[in-house]
Amino acid sequence: MQPILLSLITYLPLAGAVAAFLCPGHGPERDRAARWLGLWTTLLTFGLSVLMWVGFDPSQPGLQYETRLGWLSDYGISYHTGVDGISLVFIMLTAFLTPLALGAGWRSVQTQGRDFVAAMLLLETALFGLFSAQDLVLFYVFYEATLIPGCLMIGIWGGAKRVWASLQFFLFTFGGSLFMLVGLITMWLHAGTTDIPALMHAGFSHSLQGWLLLAFLLAFGVKLPLFPLHAWLPDAYTEAPTPASAMLSGVLSKTGAYGLLRFGVLMFPDAVRQFAPYVLALGVVAILYAAFVAFAQTDMKRLIAYSSFSHMGMIAVGLFTLTAEGIDGAIFQMLSHGVVIAALFFCVAAVAWRAETRDIDALGGVAKQMPVLALLAMLFTMANVGLPGTGAFVGELLVLMGAIHVSIWVALLAGGTMIMGAVYMLSLYRRVLFGSVRGTVGLLRDLTVGEIAVLAPLAVVTLWMGVHPGTFTRIFDPMIMQAVHGSGVSVASSAMHGPVLHLASR
Repeated sequence: MQPILLSLITYLPLAGAVAAFLCPGHGPERDRAARWLGLWTTLLTFGLSVLMWVGFDPSQPGLQYETRLGWLSDYGISYHTGVDGISLVFIMLTAFLTPLALGAGWRSVQTQGRDFVAAMLLLETALFGLFSAQDLVLFYVFYEATLIPGCLMIGIWGGAKRVWASLQFFLFTFGGSLFMLVGLITMWLHAGTTDIPALMHAGFSHSLQGWLLLAFLLAFGVKLPLFPLHAWLPDAYTEAPTPASAMLSGVLSKTGAYGLLRFGVLMFPDAVRQFAPYVLALGVVAILYAAFVAFAQTDMKRLIAYSSFSHMGMIAVGLFTLTAEGIDGAIFQMLSHGVVIAALFFCVAAVAWRAETRDIDALGGVAKQMPVLALLAMLFTMANVGLPGTGAFVGELLVLMGAIHVSIWVALLAGGTMIMGAVYMLSLYRRVLFGSVRGTVGLLRDLTVGEIAVLAPLAVVTLWMGVHPGTFTRIFDPMIMQAVHGSGVSVASSAMHGPVLHLASR
């Protein structure tokens, strides 16, 4: 039953996409039927993923819900899937956000609704396959498959510059993937297989590890994004329709961090210690650079996009502290950031759809007209700046705990995201929600029942992650502890000029 459950979760959205695309009828009736079909498909998928979460045993080493089928067996390539604690939490994040994104686009995506639902479901299947893949070729196939629906959603349903934004997104991601393909072939030539568990023990030489890590850094650094590979992000996040922005920032960007963790930190322990100081520096630069640029934004959605970029820099810092608590914090921050950034995009869309503008200077006094939105937006704003009691605080705290054992300066500079984020996020909140009513704001109406149904689960999870973080860390922490200490990643590096905290007694 276990392997069947994972396969069912992975391919149920694909079946839903085909069914939605084949919905009978014409025009609005067909789109409405496709939307309901897509929503129920994603809700059923989420229910199945909860069953997988309940049945997962964190204390059991190795993969669970594993499937291995012959594919290109003569070449050491197979259809091999399974989940560990790291994979599982990202599958849950994807399953949780997808139905909410579909709900958020119920009114905002007004044309070709059937095709949009099919694209969302295709993206969900590709993400499930990516996070559960245990063969590098299979991972590559699913990684590339995310490009198709992602580009379509930006290019067809996006804003005025949607074609340029979609083209940037495709070229940057596809170009980076070429480095992954070269690294994949090199690893296959060396080990004779692309099975990821086997590659973990392939014993690559120190020099080869360095070249392979560089290839994967370029591939996944684009999707993270890592400075200076971020040029596609502001336009893609801003021009994409709101559901796509939520999935791009909430889940798709996490595939870059996930890849760096899998095929960097955990697979190449010798090279990663050599590269860590440079990636830490790039992460700090991303944090500070994106925060400063966010100050200057006049478009609400673009400001949130740069905020996301800044927080992804914090995740890069956590991963490359090479400490158990730093990596735990990076994973937790990915989960928290996925929830919060999606919620912020939904809040911005609720205001912009009513006011017909995203210009900060054209808005004011929204809280008087939309008190429920103001309350929820305050929660998500506080979560975005790392207020204690929210999930973001836990993630950033763990990252800083890992960073301070590498360098106090890294910890201080990385911690700047909390201070600078508070400035630009609270400034945004004050200018839009408070002050005198401007323009057509006086005609706005508060959130509908459907919009509250989308935002309320995000609010609950945000608070739950802050109050009961162990619900999530218990899933992936044993895997991180085993991988870090078992692979030797946690050995202090002289290049990093600092000890690495050993957490075996935790």
